[in-house]
Amino acid sequence: MNDNAPKVKVAVVQASPVLFERQASLDKTCRLAQEAAGQGAQIILFPEAFIPAYPRGLGFGTVIGSRSAAGRRTWQRYWSGAVEVPGPACDALAAAARQAQAYLSVGVIERDAETSRGTLYCTLLYFGPDGSLLGKHRKLKPTAGERFIWGEGDGSGLEVVETPFGKMGGLICWENYMPLARMAMYMQGVEIYLAPTADSRDAWQATIRHIACEGRCFVLGCNQYVTRDMYPPDLEGLEDLSDQPEVMCRGGSAIISPFGEVLAGPLWDQEGILTAELDLAQVVQGKFDLDVVGHYARPDVFTYSFNRGQ
Repeated sequence: MNDNAPKVKVAVVQASPVLFERQASLDKTCRLAQEAAGQGAQIILFPEAFIPAYPRGLGFGTVIGSRSAAGRRTWQRYWSGAVEVPGPACDALAAAARQAQAYLSVGVIERDAETSRGTLYCTLLYFGPDGSLLGKHRKLKPTAGERFIWGEGDGSGLEVVETPFGKMGGLICWENYMPLARMAMYMQGVEIYLAPTADSRDAWQATIRHIACEGRCFVLGCNQYVTRDMYPPDLEGLEDLSDQPEVMCRGGSAIISPFGEVLAGPLWDQEGILTAELDLAQVVQGKFDLDVVGHYARPDVFTYSFNRGQ
């Protein structure tokens, strides 16, 4: 913890990518990052799977026991829009962070560049103001139908990033319902907790407020705003969306204090950028009566460890 209790202005960007289009989505990310920086943001967060898409509503021709040829082609198109780390798309995001002079975190669909290149991961990338890649977290447990299209990450990305303002880290969407994954963040002293998501339920607001209270940390919740007509008209599998509402993801991005107070948002039914100034003194103040890895931990009763993997 920083004894000087700094303040920092943060931004969460609620928007839609140009679905299934990597370059157009990158261009939009860079533009919106500059817009957030123009509002004074020193930490900028984008939603889960922002590049190239969270493919809500699509079945990829998959049922238990079989896959269709059309579904395989749709997945190939999704794969073609994914980001390799390192790679040109990653370099473009690094340049955006450097131009913004801000810490930039972006949810991407990552294509494994090290082994077969055949597996996709739902990944959160962390960039520093100098453009350096500070961290990469792959979602540990895709939920339900996400398991058809994404692989599972390991513990190597369960790390916090040191910033001049405090320790920053987080989890993606329903990873935040994994108590032991949250504890991994708390044990590392996370102060600015990032929670990019695809969950636009009202219940998600309770989740991010609970995490803020439990971890005595600021929580940045960030979601997309997506409508059905944003999908490419030539995408195979669009018939899967026939029973979907026109607004497929309402958003609900918000910024929460360590006491569970809503500092900005939630933002519904539109694109937009939410900002707030975080006073890190509140993290220290919150530990006075609740510290889940300190005086509330009871190590004589409970023990905890996690495997960081490779």
